[in-house]
Amino acid sequence: MHQSIDENEQNLVIDRTNVKAILLDMIVAAIDTSATSIEWILSELLRHPRVMKILQDEIQNEVGNKRMVEEKDLKKFNYLDMVIDETLRLYPVAPLLVPRECRESITIDDYFIKEKTRLIVNAWAIGRDPNVWSENAEEFYPERFIDKKMNYQGQEFESIPFGSGRRRCPGIQLGLITVKFVIAQLVHCFNWQLPYNISPSNLNMEEKFGLTIPRAQHLQAIPSYRLAVVKHE
Repeated sequence: MHQSIDENEQNLVIDRTNVKAILLDMIVAAIDTSATSIEWILSELLRHPRVMKILQDEIQNEVGNKRMVEEKDLKKFNYLDMVIDETLRLYPVAPLLVPRECRESITIDDYFIKEKTRLIVNAWAIGRDPNVWSENAEEFYPERFIDKKMNYQGQEFESIPFGSGRRRCPGIQLGLITVKFVIAQLVHCFNWQLPYNISPSNLNMEEKFGLTIPRAQHLQAIPSYRLAVVKHE
């Protein structure tokens, strides 16, 4: 996939090596970012017991307590979608998107951008813009998405945690399904509490800046099983 391609070449052939490289890109792009997103979601759920309870009730009402969540159930969990959308707004997969280069000089909103200027999009700041998300932009509030379903294909620029255009994250779909499935299982199967009698409001939410923005300190939480009898078929 790293070999040069002549744009004028007419007979391009995608062989097995190309296919394996594409699949590898998708899987690698979804692993670290998915793990980071899952940790942030659980962190916010532990900080907001009200949200945790609503989410558990939604899953419980659809699935019951005698079996675990299956992939076919995921489309029924609207509140789970809102929780994930809100988390990705506050903690985008990559805080700074892949750099872009201006092809020609242009002026945008009185800002002059010279040709060949390197531009870096701050997805973290976009998701917290009070002009878009109101004065509570820094607050974790999933209900803001009740009447809005996010499209992560890069066409809605108020929140672009996966980037946009041809350079957006290649593992979007795999990553979203993975995160949704794991969170649904963890929340449905277990009740969660913080160790050492830490109150939810005192949970450390500091970020560690990098290509992604994981927690500065890994989340520690204590699970307790909450289902009845789970039948394995």
